[in-house]
Amino acid sequence: MVPWVWPDRHRSDMFAGPMRLRDQPPGYLLLEDGRIFEGRMAGAEGVALGEVVFNTSLTGYQEILTDPSYAGQIVAMTAPHIGNYGVAPADAESARPHVAGFVVRELSLVHSSWRSQESLSSYLRRNGVVTLSEVDTRALTRHIRSAGAMRAALASAAVSEDSLRQRLAAHPRMEGLDLTGMVSTSQPYEVPPAGEERFLVVAYDFGMKSRSAELLAERCCRVRAVPRDTRFEEILDSGADGLFVSNGPGDPEAVVHALETIRRAAEDGIPVLGICLGHQLVARAFGGTTFKMRYGHRAGNHPVRRLSDGAVEITAQNHGFAVRGGEGVGIDAAPGLRLTHVNLNDGTVEGLEHRELPVFSVQYHPEAAPGPHDSIYLFDRFIEAMAQV
Repeated sequence: MVPWVWPDRHRSDMFAGPMRLRDQPPGYLLLEDGRIFEGRMAGAEGVALGEVVFNTSLTGYQEILTDPSYAGQIVAMTAPHIGNYGVAPADAESARPHVAGFVVRELSLVHSSWRSQESLSSYLRRNGVVTLSEVDTRALTRHIRSAGAMRAALASAAVSEDSLRQRLAAHPRMEGLDLTGMVSTSQPYEVPPAGEERFLVVAYDFGMKSRSAELLAERCCRVRAVPRDTRFEEILDSGADGLFVSNGPGDPEAVVHALETIRRAAEDGIPVLGICLGHQLVARAFGGTTFKMRYGHRAGNHPVRRLSDGAVEITAQNHGFAVRGGEGVGIDAAPGLRLTHVNLNDGTVEGLEHRELPVFSVQYHPEAAPGPHDSIYLFDRFIEAMAQV
């Protein structure tokens, strides 16, 4: 029998840095309620401050790291083994990681995939992501579920608890924060259509994931991403056939500059599709309200019922705020909106549409497609709405 040999192309960074987890310097995660979780530093050096949350996805760590919606958050993965298939450029949702920090049970120092070009540990160091490994993430998750998402600080053991507590106390809470300025494009840019152009879609970039633009381009749309403070007149002058309101980080109550533009675009007959933060902004644009969830939804397996036919979609989600529902299929304080999708785990609002205008939105991420095709129809529906105008 020929002995199995590890592929040579993985050996260059397979053992980059410390070869054993026990050789890595100790570190700790300090929560604002005083709870401490110990581990070992596994990424870049430094101190990370943010809201600590957990994600229960078994795979997709690179998509999570590069999702701009995670800006300002320290993300803990509940799956115990992270990094085993390495990092591939095609899996990135943006040009760089946006998480404030990263926490795992075990960061694999060995990776194996024909697609991978780098180990996760090397990627984290190269991109400056402060990471803590060897953490009891089960205990951390149970604590967050009980106490709620909260501010936290991540640092090496060389940083004193007293100094870290002072920095943590001065760090702002997620409530009331508009973080879209950290991730929105500063200048407009375009993604060309995959075929002959049918529509021009203006994408309000609050931290848009690259896959959303790709799906629209595949449907022969020219996608023009614009900064978060773009005014309605600019969108109207561009000749937009549709307005896509993207995902993004922070508290939707703090993102007030886009509400008038969303409302005026819809009233002018321009079809509007919103996802995640965009969904919350669509609701608020028509009078709806949002609230902070205890620990949010961050996973790749949330069941969502579509009320029109009772079908259940398996969805990917990443949000700590939600739209407040009303009586029956109503949306609180927004008589022009009605409920279209509901989360089967906790009954929260997952989708809505306007009763008269060409406007609809969903809380989950249809471009992530864990189903894998359960929610792609939403992009086709958007195309149909533009074709009917």
